[in-house]
Amino acid sequence: MQASVFVGASVDGFIARPDGGLDWLPVGGGEPHGYDAFMATVDALVVGRNTYEIVLGFDAWPFGAKPVFVLSTGTLLPAPGGAVVERLSGAPAEIVSRLAARGVGHIYVDGGITIQRFLGAGLIQRLIITRVPVLLGQGIPLFGAVPGDIKLRHVATRSFASGLVQSEYHLGDAADQTPTALW
Repeated sequence: MQASVFVGASVDGFIARPDGGLDWLPVGGGEPHGYDAFMATVDALVVGRNTYEIVLGFDAWPFGAKPVFVLSTGTLLPAPGGAVVERLSGAPAEIVSRLAARGVGHIYVDGGITIQRFLGAGLIQRLIITRVPVLLGQGIPLFGAVPGDIKLRHVATRSFASGLVQSEYHLGDAADQTPTALW
C-alpha cells in the first residue's frame, strides 16, 4: 500500500494555528496546486479526529465520495450527507494492514499527529508539501520529534504566482527509486 501526504505549511513549519485555525491558508483562487490530480490517485483518507472536526466546519466537504477513516476511540460527530466516514483505531501499521486487506491501495494521510505517527512508523512513501509565505510563530507543527533521520529524495519543486512553493519528496524504499513528480 502507498501512503502519501499532501499538506500546506507555513514557512516556519506549522500546518495550523494552536487552536487548529486555518485562516492563514490562501483560498485556491483558480491557481491549480495539484490537489485534484493528487486526489484522483487516492483510494481513501486517514485523518485524526481533530482534523476531521476542523474539516466538518468547511463550507463544503473537500473529500467527495472518497472513504475517510478517522482515527479515534471515541464517538465521531456526524458526517455531512454523501460523505463516507468510518472510525478506526490502532497503531499505524495495523491501520495500513486492515485497509490493505479491504483493497485500499493508496491512502492520503492528513492531520498533524496522524502524519507524525505514520511518518514515525515508516509508512509514508510520498510527501507533497506546499509552503505558504507566512510565518505563524507557533501552532501545530508538520513534523514533531522523529525517531531518527528520515531519508528524503527530492522529486520536484514548483512555485506559483501567489508565492506558494510546492515540493515533493519520496521516503523509505521510494527514496531510492527514480523520481516521478505529480506534475
